[in-house]
Amino acid sequence: MAALQAEDVNADDCLTSYTYIYSPDLLKNQVAFITGGGSGIGFRIAEVFMRHGCDTVIASRNMDKLKQAAKTLTEATGRRCLPLCMDVRQPESIMAAVDETLKELGCIDILVNNAAGNFLCPATSLSFNAFKTVVEIDTMGTFNTCKVVYDKWFKDHGGNIVNISATLGYKGQVLQVHAGSAKAANDAMTRHLAVEWGPSGVRVNAVAPGPISGTEGFRRLAGHSAEAAGVFQSIPLQRAGNKTEMAHCTLFLASRASSYVTGAILVADGGTWLTLPNDVSMLLGIASSQSAKL
Repeated sequence: MAALQAEDVNADDCLTSYTYIYSPDLLKNQVAFITGGGSGIGFRIAEVFMRHGCDTVIASRNMDKLKQAAKTLTEATGRRCLPLCMDVRQPESIMAAVDETLKELGCIDILVNNAAGNFLCPATSLSFNAFKTVVEIDTMGTFNTCKVVYDKWFKDHGGNIVNISATLGYKGQVLQVHAGSAKAANDAMTRHLAVEWGPSGVRVNAVAPGPISGTEGFRRLAGHSAEAAGVFQSIPLQRAGNKTEMAHCTLFLASRASSYVTGAILVADGGTWLTLPNDVSMLLGIASSQSAKL
């Protein structure tokens, strides 16, 4: 497929070609609010949504990066992309961004919680503040954004929430107690909110990616060192995933294609969590190799 072949890039650029799996008007005239949408998986989610007729808001703390990303996305898709500076750890910041979205675009149909932070670190070396920071971004940030969007719009109009999770907590991934704990909490949150907010017409689901090429996390946590170490040979599908595949999973959960799905965690990792070695020394070697290059 052209969309997947064009994914072999590390920069946050739009695809040079795109093959539609779903109808091009699947999200016609909808509005998506995407945290962490200025780069990585969030950027590709915004692009794929926009290619399916959706206007987007991309929100994070780096306004310069957001403005450039919004320009790139609009030029490639012809849809509107509104960049908004926001910190998911600060509810007042989220409220201001949501108010601006409703003022400029009139509604919010889809919320994608993609903002996250992570790094490799043994639990014994992990500072109290580092653990707290990851939980504040990944877990508190997801709840904060969900609650603000629900209170200001979804409560009375319905909507779709897709949380970008991870498989780290499924088997107790080494060097990831902070992120694994935060994402495990998000999975539980997904189910709780699906139950509580379903009567308001709100569906809440999650995508749990595995190693995804072309992202900052992949470059820092694995990258070429993982390939050289033969890590991919232990993955059932024998490769890393890519951003377009994650965007298509998110598109499915955010669209009418999954209209009777809520409280689900869609694992999209090529079978990685079932088979990948959980080896401290190997992962420490990868982390050290990557750190030396930074």
